[in-house]
Order: sequence, then C-alpha cells, then structure tokens
Amino acid sequence: MSSLLILGLGNVLCADDGVGVAATVALLRRYQPARGVRVLDGGTLGLSLLPELARADAAILVDAIRADGPPGTLVRLEQEDVARAAISRLSVHQVSVADLLDGASLLGRCPPRLVLCGVVPESMELRLGLSPSVAAALPALIESVLREAAALGKPFRERRRKQNVSVDDDIHRLLGL
Repeated sequence: MSSLLILGLGNVLCADDGVGVAATVALLRRYQPARGVRVLDGGTLGLSLLPELARADAAILVDAIRADGPPGTLVRLEQEDVARAAISRLSVHQVSVADLLDGASLLGRCPPRLVLCGVVPESMELRLGLSPSVAAALPALIESVLREAAALGKPFRERRRKQNVSVDDDIHRLLGL
C-alpha cells in the first residue's frame, strides 16, 4: 500500500506562518485519515523531517507562501514548483523546507508526487494567532488538502465527534525524545 504524508509546516509564533500547523491540527480534529496516511505537525523541524518524507510515496505540504494575490488567497504548487518556491517564496522557515526537499532528492527519496497547498499570509510578525483573512481561508485550505488526498486514493472520513488532537507525540518522536 502506498503511503501519503501530509505535513503542516510553519512557525506558530509568527502569526500566519503557523497556518500549516493550524490546518493539520484542525484536519485531524474533524477528519479520520485513510489507511496509509500520516498527518504531521512539522513546524520548523526542517531536516529532522527527512526520514518521514523519505518513507512517503506522496506528500502534501501545507504552509504559508508568498504569492500574488491578497492575504488569504489559496495557492497550489506541485512537483518542481514546490522546491523552487521553498527557496524564495515560503515563509520564515524557508531554508529548512528547501534543505528538506534537497536532502530527500539527494537520497533519491523525494516522493514522486509532491504538492504544496498554501495560503498567502497577511502577517508574519512575532505574535500568536492567524490574521482574520488567513483564519477565514483555513476551511478552504483544509478542503484543498482533502481533495488532494482523495485524488491520491486516500479519502478522509468525517469524524462523528471532534477529537482532541495532540501533535506533541509526533514532535517528540521526530526529535528522538
């Protein structure tokens, strides 16, 4: 069975930069992943995520991305465009994402199917919480991730009750703690 990694990226301490993390947490609260799907809060872990990315047959990165359009605009990139955007258009953790993708490519383990679902940020200043325009775009961002997963044959099921989701276990495991 092929595996799909959905990786929320960003720094929750920098306003809209945390949208990828917010999206993955909200996704897991409301939806049950299909078998073979791993949803992780990758935060700003960068190269620490390499083993997870290398094991995946497909990956959906979820992040804030500088692009044309007003704040809250959804952005979709795939394959080589994701790596190019990681160098110049992702948010404050851009070097780590670029290094992660480069590392996977050097190992010959970059997933053959790579998509970035993102949103144009309004603010990257040091503060907690999403700006109103990005918070309003969060449901559409989650829907875009769900569509991508379904197109890869990995549909999510809506949960009957919202789950309390803790991503701490994933972070601790990735850091070897």
